[in-house]
Amino acid sequence: MPLTAEQAMLQVQERLKALKTLVCEIETERKRNETNINNVIRLNKMAGEDKSPALNHKLKTLYKVGLQDALQEETLIRQALGKIQDIRNIRNERRIQARNAGNKETIRRGALMKMLQISAQTLPLFVSKPGEKIPHLCGSIAADSSYIAKPGDMVAALVKSEEGEENWILAEVVQYVSSTSKYEVDDIDEEQKDRHVLSRRRIVPLPLMRANPETDGQALFPKGTTVMALYPQTTCFYKAIINQLPQTANEEYEVLFEDPTYPDGYSPPLFVAQRYVIAIKQNKKTTS
Repeated sequence: MPLTAEQAMLQVQERLKALKTLVCEIETERKRNETNINNVIRLNKMAGEDKSPALNHKLKTLYKVGLQDALQEETLIRQALGKIQDIRNIRNERRIQARNAGNKETIRRGALMKMLQISAQTLPLFVSKPGEKIPHLCGSIAADSSYIAKPGDMVAALVKSEEGEENWILAEVVQYVSSTSKYEVDDIDEEQKDRHVLSRRRIVPLPLMRANPETDGQALFPKGTTVMALYPQTTCFYKAIINQLPQTANEEYEVLFEDPTYPDGYSPPLFVAQRYVIAIKQNKKTTS
């Protein structure tokens, strides 16, 4: 059953309270862990001069305590991130309800570009645990073949203009009609205000999570890979080559867009967030 505005507000407030509590617990845990870390550093300096078994045993004990402390802090951080994602989901659900009720908010282009940037920067970050498999739609990992994008999800959509030209645009899923195996999507560009009915092969779901380069580099496109990327300050995808990979969770890909106006056929390096870099769709015969 759809949430009312009051129910959504109460759920958000509940999660914000839980998030505040978790943040306080994380800070308390961090301060507590600092004492053990400082002791490890101090004993490591002493170990350079003192090779006694007693000192080594004490160091091993401190390392074990430090590992347990780090795991506890990680658990709290993951719980906090879960609350943040809950809030995002609730707000997105309310936005979709408003749109379906005919109350779609008009967003100016400058605000839209800023919103897309923030959306990419705050996309949930996946940090795998030892031995954990990277899920679909994390970084460069494509969706499963049976995956159906949900209402409100962002996708790349291959649409045909009135002139007959086909372009990949950034769009939002309105619904998937199982009886026809087709999506209804809205052009994210408010100036277009177009709704398209497209087959699944004309849709590429965007990542739902960012990959952490420091732990899950295999979920990033290798340097030199040809991809589709959202050209900065536009809502269209174009072919590009990965020039540099992000090195930290907050960095973006550096890409070279195909551009015949430049002597070598490529644009100067431009930066595009993980969320807006996807695999090239195979050139198969498409239908609308």
